This record gives sequence, C-alpha cells and structure tokens, in this order.
Amino acid sequence: MNTLSYKTKSANESTVVREWHVIDADGEVVGRLASRIATVLRGKHKPDYTPHFDNGDHVIVINAEKVRFTGQKMSKKVYLRHTGYPGGQRAATPNDLLARKPELVLRNAVKGMLPKTKLGRAQIKKLHLYAGAEHPHSAQQPKEFKL
Repeated sequence: MNTLSYKTKSANESTVVREWHVIDADGEVVGRLASRIATVLRGKHKPDYTPHFDNGDHVIVINAEKVRFTGQKMSKKVYLRHTGYPGGQRAATPNDLLARKPELVLRNAVKGMLPKTKLGRAQIKKLHLYAGAEHPHSAQQPKEFKL
C-alpha cells in the first residue's frame, strides 16, 4: 500500500486563493442567508477546508435592508446589548434596527454563526454589508453567488 497517497493536506497562507462573492439579500430570510454567508466566510465550501485556518472568501451583501423574517420575529424578536454602565441594558427589535442600521441585523446573525475566537474575528472582517444596491468593490471583480 502506498502510504503517500493518504497524506492529509492542510491549507496555509501560500496555498489559499481568496475570491470575492456578491450576494443580493432582497427578499431573503435572515437566518438562511446568514448560514450560507457564514459557510463561505469560513471556507467550508472549498475542498481544502481547514478548521483551524482562515481560508474563506470575501462576501459582499447588497440590499441588506430588504431582508425578511418569518413569522412574527420582526416585532417580537429582541436584540440585547449592554453599554457597560450600571442599568445600561438596551433592547431593540429588528424593526428598530432595520430603520436605524439595516446592516446590523445581518451582521449579528452571521457573527453568531462564526467561532467566538480570534479566527472568527478575522473571518467577520471579510463580510462587507451595504444597505443599498451599490458597493465600492467593483475593482475586485466579485462573482455572483447563487444561494
């Protein structure tokens, strides 16, 4: 038996090829879209996926304000945060966030699906969210990503 044929290859900085993908979020359900984005950011869609290495691609999401929730989550779901001061807990619904900062709804969903380590913080930096239909990354020649 040739043991060299069973050698496991790990991705590293010299072998990784990062691509740019653009996703149109118009009418998409937040959770389902976020799970697909998290998969691409982690690099799990590639055959050379390595769990401890960031070999994911850049993702550009346009029309982030046009995402939707199923059921009554738009008014009943609550996002909690804390200012750091006593009595500083703040709550917001998706309706509030979409009116104020539409990109934050999708960013929170994707961030919750990534590792809570240095690796996850590096992967979330490759997510580029835009509320409108325009983005400034045309020089990177992003490819359309079909969901």
